[in-house]
Amino acid sequence: MSDRLFIFDTTLRDGEQVPGCQLNTVEKIQVAKALEELGVDVIEAGFPVSSPGDFNSVVEISRAVTWPTICALTRAVENDIRVAAEALQYAKRKRIHTGIGTSDYHIRYKFNSNREEILERAAACVRYAKKFVEDVQFYAEDAGRTDNEYLARVIQAVVNEGATVVNIPDTTGYCLPSEFGEKIKYLMEHVDGIHKVTIATHCHNDLGMATANTMSGVINGARQAEVTINGIGERAGNTSLEEVVMICRSHKELGIDTNINSTKIAGLSRMVSSLMNMPVQPNKAIVGRNAFAHSSGIHQDGVLKNRESYEIIDPKDVGIDENSIVLTARSGRAALKHRLHVLGVDLDKDQLDKAYESFLKLADRKKEINDDDILMLAGRHHMANHRIKLDFLQVTSGVGLRSVASVGLDIAGEKFEACASGNGPVDAAITAIKQIIHRQMLVKEFLIQAINKGSNDVGKVHMTVEYDNRPYYGFSANTDIVAASAEAFIDAINKFIR
Repeated sequence: MSDRLFIFDTTLRDGEQVPGCQLNTVEKIQVAKALEELGVDVIEAGFPVSSPGDFNSVVEISRAVTWPTICALTRAVENDIRVAAEALQYAKRKRIHTGIGTSDYHIRYKFNSNREEILERAAACVRYAKKFVEDVQFYAEDAGRTDNEYLARVIQAVVNEGATVVNIPDTTGYCLPSEFGEKIKYLMEHVDGIHKVTIATHCHNDLGMATANTMSGVINGARQAEVTINGIGERAGNTSLEEVVMICRSHKELGIDTNINSTKIAGLSRMVSSLMNMPVQPNKAIVGRNAFAHSSGIHQDGVLKNRESYEIIDPKDVGIDENSIVLTARSGRAALKHRLHVLGVDLDKDQLDKAYESFLKLADRKKEINDDDILMLAGRHHMANHRIKLDFLQVTSGVGLRSVASVGLDIAGEKFEACASGNGPVDAAITAIKQIIHRQMLVKEFLIQAINKGSNDVGKVHMTVEYDNRPYYGFSANTDIVAASAEAFIDAINKFIR
């Protein structure tokens, strides 16, 4: 049994299914190149048949990266598989990921079928995919709730058809770690030829056990972990890449390691968070801002005397360097460009010029600019293409005063103004914008998060706006939280007014 754990990253497929986290093709290529530098073995680039955008992303990612295997997801449907094969035509190493649900819940209620028919469809989809590529991965959706005997029959059938990887997903995040480990062990013991293929884990975090289940599967014989950066993904998310990698590095007694360059983890974490507008919770393992923070006096004293007293990981091992360059208003374009490059962002001259102008304005308001500030600035240039832009915002607010906002919008080059009062400055600003837009819109969710700490810090605003019974997601960041809120509202509006 190999001691190499292959890392299969599905940030661009499963991770991107999170509401509000969709990326355009250029952004996906940026993430894919960063994943290549990180050292992931397989990049699941998308679900080509689902949309022209997903198809194009798989094509362009296949062109952009060199050594990782590019994987495309399909259902057990011949047309899905044909489209995936076409999307992968430029990939240097290509893999089709096909499969079907195997639990009784899926068989009875999703497919209105029976076990024998599903068994035949599983074998058939692998057999068909093998006509297009040699490397075929099969997933048994909801394997976590599939009884082991039937699951072994399905896996045996696809191994017989030439599957190179068999994926055992805990799709609903239901399994206990011991239960999931036993499932992998059962397959190792009851499927002929299983040692010639790679067993993969794909665990969800609905009950907070995704990483524990993944590691239990690895300990029992799985040698591919399907993960996402920051653990993003549907519902409560997927197994975190950074957690699996650093567990293997910390527990050397396991004798299992990955090809990941861990010093790039923190930078990629921030990039994905910024591009996907998905905040990382402060206490998130490995990449949360508090992961290496010590507020207890006893802990601080212990760390100062010997880091290993309270830290099992050196922060520098995951790319967190306390001595990193601090940018201020005196920093030049070269320093900004270098720091962006370190963070995995390369802007062309025009984009850099715009980012630098914004950087100087922000640096005048803040004493120090951190990496999250820089990534926020780099990502704001996409707003320049919006049809609706915030031209100006003036707010009057205070204790005992009715909040009033005056707003100016630029809509396709035409100027509009409105004034409104509200229950606070943010409500007043949004009400004024609604007067200009004249649409029935409802703010369903409103989240404010400080990037770092301090009253002069940049605040991120994430907003969900409902229009015509559909949710649209807006994001902005600004040292003025009222301005950030107005910009986030406008960002959401731009997604349904073209």
